[in-house]
Amino acid sequence: MVQTKISLLKRTIYGISAIALLFVYYPNVASAAQITSRSVTLGSSVASASTTYSFAFTVPSATVLQSAEFMACTTASGTCTMPSGFSVASSTLTGQPTNLGDASGWTVSTATAGSLRLSKSGNAAAPTGSQTVSFSNVVNPSATNSTFFLRMTTYSTAAWTTPVDTGTVAASTAGQITVTASVDETLTFTLAAATVPLGSLTTSATGSGTSSMTASTNATNGYSITVAGTTLTSGANTITALATPTASSTNNKQFGINLMSNTTPAVGTGVSGSGSGVPTAAYSTANLFKFVTGDTVASATAPTNSNTFTTSYIANIDGVTAPGNYSTVLTYVATANF
Repeated sequence: MVQTKISLLKRTIYGISAIALLFVYYPNVASAAQITSRSVTLGSSVASASTTYSFAFTVPSATVLQSAEFMACTTASGTCTMPSGFSVASSTLTGQPTNLGDASGWTVSTATAGSLRLSKSGNAAAPTGSQTVSFSNVVNPSATNSTFFLRMTTYSTAAWTTPVDTGTVAASTAGQITVTASVDETLTFTLAAATVPLGSLTTSATGSGTSSMTASTNATNGYSITVAGTTLTSGANTITALATPTASSTNNKQFGINLMSNTTPAVGTGVSGSGSGVPTAAYSTANLFKFVTGDTVASATAPTNSNTFTTSYIANIDGVTAPGNYSTVLTYVATANF
């Protein structure tokens, strides 16, 4: 599973942030069973970012485990070459793993470059149900838009020997696009690569614009795309984010998005592509807009070919909206569910 940014300055929108898609490769391993329902979610897909790596998986064996590792490689199999810039030197456990065995006492080892490792020599409990392991302060590879792989192995000893089960997940770094809009006494448009002009925000006209994102996966249970951030802000002043799906209304402070083709205002297009991805319910009704940080805005429930989603943004102001440069940074994260 993976989790990137949008900025809004005056009346002009710049685009969308990064998406990290995570995939699984199934290697042929004769000596160990395949770990199932496996995924990894990155807290950020920005290259060189220090972030969290959260693994979810189910081990098929009931063998008592005393260590596990997640080794970063440029390929899914064969000789492992660590991705340039990837670092575990400052990594820590975000919290104790769940269902891996004992509920406490697991520790991290940073002695092996490129491998996220944890162990507990005294563990005597067998794994149960589904397992989760999360590491903090992991540094992403330094190359943008670069796919890399994390080879998962569990061990029956605390020294990372005697492998029990294995599996592989894939992740990718991604770039970021800034979205900006501003409210000012004068009209200012900022046009550059991947920018979308909003137009002049007034009490009688809605500022609107679009950006797009594309997703696909071969994951068994598809993917989900979330958005995180705050509403448009200038110092202590804000434009109110729409907490529920709401129609655009001039002379009211509003900021919201949806993933539809709208007529009021006339902005956006429907989902395109041959895949099965769809906008989620709160963002799938034409002419109704919402923005709540952490919401899932689109998803697929099975392996799917590519879909392109057009995100429509609307901004309205009332007569007392303070002038200033309004901005925000939004992060889109796509997580594959294997």
